Amino acid sequence: MAKLGKRTRAAREALAGKDNLSVEEAVSLIKANATAKFDETVEIAMSLGVDTRHADQMVRGVVGLPNGTGKAMRVAVFARGPKAEEAQAAGADIVGAEDLMEAIQGGNIDFDRCIATPDMMPVVGRLGKILGPRNLMPNPKVGTVTMDVKAAVEAAKGGEVQFKAEKGGVVHAGVGKASFDEAKLVENVRAFVSAVAKAKPAGAKGAYMKKINLTSTMGPGVTVDVDNAVTE
Repeated sequence: MAKLGKRTRAAREALAGKDNLSVEEAVSLIKANATAKFDETVEIAMSLGVDTRHADQMVRGVVGLPNGTGKAMRVAVFARGPKAEEAQAAGADIVGAEDLMEAIQGGNIDFDRCIATPDMMPVVGRLGKILGPRNLMPNPKVGTVTMDVKAAVEAAKGGEVQFKAEKGGVVHAGVGKASFDEAKLVENVRAFVSAVAKAKPAGAKGAYMKKINLTSTMGPGVTVDVDNAVTE
């Protein structure tokens, strides 16, 4: 077994035995133990009572975090003509059509969000095997297939977070940086949990939210009391 460093050992000891905390308590502990030499991301993982093999139990959605993510989001847009100009004016980092498709096929995926106008989907559809596994495929359900590219780009740049249940029913996302004020992180966490709660699929059986865990990039995690985190 690898020997733990002093920082890691101290963080684990500080959080040992602390379970089912309030959001406020959890955020305070995570911030206090995020001692890496960079601004760590505060991450949330939610275990849901769904089986993603069934279409009526898939959980997917989008939430605008009230205080942003603290991450500079790179946005690619598939569009032509005036819509391409609109995307560029809104601050998109990459705008293109077939040329962008060819770049992605060549392995150049230098973006965090992909947006497309509806007329571009026949082109984007050829990239399903590349963008799909990376959760980058444009989808009208989360507002990334749209004619309003200006609003979509601005939302992505402004801290909008997409979420999708992975195998095992786990939803995972970054909800801010350790440098954020505690109150802002708490607000972001509650906004994210609320969005996942609202995305409960019709086919979900039994307890929907089973477990919530908060951690930082390099730190140990703590569990959050589900009833405390759900404000609705």
